[in-house]
Formats: sequence, C-alpha cells, structure tokens
Amino acid sequence: MSIWARISQALAALTKGEALSAVFDRLRTPPEHSVGFTIAVIALGAKMAKADGLVTKDEVTAFRQVFYIPKSQMTQAARVFDLARQDVSGYEFYARRISAMFGRGNQILKDLMDGLFHIATADGHYHPSENIFLETVAQIFGLTNREFRTMRARYVTDEVPDPYTVLGVSPDDSFETIKSVWRSLARESHPDQMIARGVPEEAVKLAERRMTQINQAFDEIVAERG
Repeated sequence: MSIWARISQALAALTKGEALSAVFDRLRTPPEHSVGFTIAVIALGAKMAKADGLVTKDEVTAFRQVFYIPKSQMTQAARVFDLARQDVSGYEFYARRISAMFGRGNQILKDLMDGLFHIATADGHYHPSENIFLETVAQIFGLTNREFRTMRARYVTDEVPDPYTVLGVSPDDSFETIKSVWRSLARESHPDQMIARGVPEEAVKLAERRMTQINQAFDEIVAERG
C-alpha cells in the first residue's frame, strides 16, 4: 500500500471522528517515511499559513516550494491541507508529534522551522500572530531563544539584520569563535548534508538563501573587525 493510500485511510478515520492521538499511535514507522510525519508536516504548514487569519496564494505557493508533493498525489495532500487550515487551533499537537519522532533539538526540526518561516514571510508581511505561532513551535522543537532569534533575523527583513544575530553569536565573542560558528552553519546548510538528513530535495533550495545570508553576515563582521 502506498504512503498516500495510507494517508487516505488515516483521513477517513479522522473524518469519522476518531481521535488524532489514536490515528497517530497506529502510524509508527520510521519518521522520514511515516504517514504520521507527512500528515503532521502538511497540517503544520497549513496552520502556519492560517496563523495571520488569511491563507494567501503566496503562502500556498511557498508551502509547495518547501514541502514537495507530486502532482499525481496532490488531491490526497490537498484534503489534509484543507482540513488543517480551517483554523489554527491544534497546531501544538502536530508540533509535539513531529518533535517526538525526531527528538527535541534535532537538525531536521530546524530545517522544518526554516520552511515555516519561508511560508510565514511569503506574502511580504510578518504578523505578530505568526511570530507567536513560530515561537511556540520552536519551543516545542527544543530550539533555544537564540536559535529562534537567529532564524527570524534571516527571514524578517523589515530592517537591516544584525550580522551577529544572523550568525547566532555575540559581538563580545572572539573572531575565532565567530569563524567556527560560521563554518558550522555552512556545513549544516550544504545540500549534501541536508539530503543526508532526509530533507526533500525541493526544499534544499532554501539552503541557498540561508547560505547567502550567513556569508553576508560573516563578511560584514570581517569588514567591521578589519
């Protein structure tokens, strides 16, 4: 049975009134390929798009850019998306399920946060409700406050981002420390590393933007410190 056939079965159970927790308890397969993970990611992305009260075309396009779904399977995926975006309530449930699949602080969860930020800022606005949504999900995923602020600085561009915040370092840190952090971030954002973590190839393009921002921030610090 294909993964999307299993998703359809899970959806049928949900529409018949079966509890979400009961459905997810039956979906215990390796997280990278599990029906539960797929449903949770689609639902979380849909609720992210709904967080500011309106799901825009730009946000739906951004969702498809981050979470690739084959055209032949779009109908089944659309059912999950439409069911989830009816309202924003319950997103903590999906976040906790995804976090439990990989473990708090796992790099894949940080990749997923990148995708959610991409959706949140796709329409050119970053709503306070979206910030609350993302901050809550980040806490559930085990990200530190600094990691969250660093990620937000890369996507929310209402003002010139502070290069130290973009890298997640302090102006008081030594240059060698900053350089070490920059190298580590560059490794994490390398396409080969992302694919090895199970990130969809279609979402790897987000790493290109991330790498540009990381390198620009490091170059600014290098210039500042001579």
